[in-house]
Amino acid sequence: MLSIITQNMGLLCSRQHRYNEADTEENAQAAEIERRIEQETKAEKHVQKLLLLGAGDSGKSTIFKQIKLLFQSGFDEAELKSYISVIHANVYQTIKVLHDGSKELAQNETGSLKYVISNENKDIGQKLSEIEGRLDHPSLTKELAQEIETLWKDAAIQETYARGNELQVPDCTPYFMENLQRLSDANYIPTKDDVLYARARTTGVVEIQFSPVGENKKSGEVYRLFDVGGQRNERRKWIHLFEGVTSVIFCAAISEYDQTLFEDENKNRMIETKELFEWVLKQPCFEKTSFMLFLNKFDIFEKKALKVPLNVCEWFKDYQPVLTGKQEIEHAYEFVKKKFEELYFQSTAADRVDRVFKIYRTTALDQKLVKKTFKLVDETLRRRNLLEAGLL
Repeated sequence: MLSIITQNMGLLCSRQHRYNEADTEENAQAAEIERRIEQETKAEKHVQKLLLLGAGDSGKSTIFKQIKLLFQSGFDEAELKSYISVIHANVYQTIKVLHDGSKELAQNETGSLKYVISNENKDIGQKLSEIEGRLDHPSLTKELAQEIETLWKDAAIQETYARGNELQVPDCTPYFMENLQRLSDANYIPTKDDVLYARARTTGVVEIQFSPVGENKKSGEVYRLFDVGGQRNERRKWIHLFEGVTSVIFCAAISEYDQTLFEDENKNRMIETKELFEWVLKQPCFEKTSFMLFLNKFDIFEKKALKVPLNVCEWFKDYQPVLTGKQEIEHAYEFVKKKFEELYFQSTAADRVDRVFKIYRTTALDQKLVKKTFKLVDETLRRRNLLEAGLL
């Protein structure tokens, strides 16, 4: 009997020992989880939130892609390949816009004969327009690329392209048209520049974490950049991102003063940008938020400003050209910059005037310029942090 009791006690002790071991292991795991959560919470406090805002086609997403290329590892082969269908779709969309636009101008314009596609290219144009209308675009073959190139060179299409600002012709048009043979290669893999030129409307929210001085340098700030769709139907998704923002980076495409919205062809794009910037500035949660205004697409602006006067836009109706060449371009740019400065101070309450506001001239496709701009943004925000901490 005694031996049975002794055996049972041994079993109980053995079980208790196992239970104690299990409890100890569970407690260790729980402690490790708590430690990690605490670490992540501390790390999160040091991550500064940047919000990339602007109207559709302002170049926000190109800036976002540049950040990935500049301050992260860029795009791997799988990501590059994922852009093939986007780029091919851009090509088909562009040639359809030009084909359909030439038909519309030929029907409605005085002296419309110059918009009539030549007889030998009419069938090609109709075929390509129908391809874009399908739900699934075919891959861009050498044969299709040759037909697109032929149509692109048609005098009527070139005349139509000259009026691209009226027809929603994308900025990437000349780049892709010049590279059709390479884009249609059977083994085609997009280049970095192809990806930057590719146009896909942002829907929802995408984010990226980066440091302008490199992830391994302890002195560098860490930023989390959020990009959201700029079209009107996407803007309702912005609101939930407005809390806890270190800085708003607002992109304004200054070349679009003579263009209308994709969503509303009766609304001038620059007027839309003005109203959107004004609305963002007045949001209560941005009371102490820094504002970085990117006057983007300067590369297109400097070509356009000498041909199309700024005063075609209602907001710029008081503009008077006074110079020629590069001096006139600078004069036009400074006028636009001043308009945005005035809008900022008109839309900023007296108790918010001390928040940081900087304006940068940008071309989202220019990697060196984007890198330089973000270094300046980083310096500005670090200086603000030191001032708030009483260290300056």
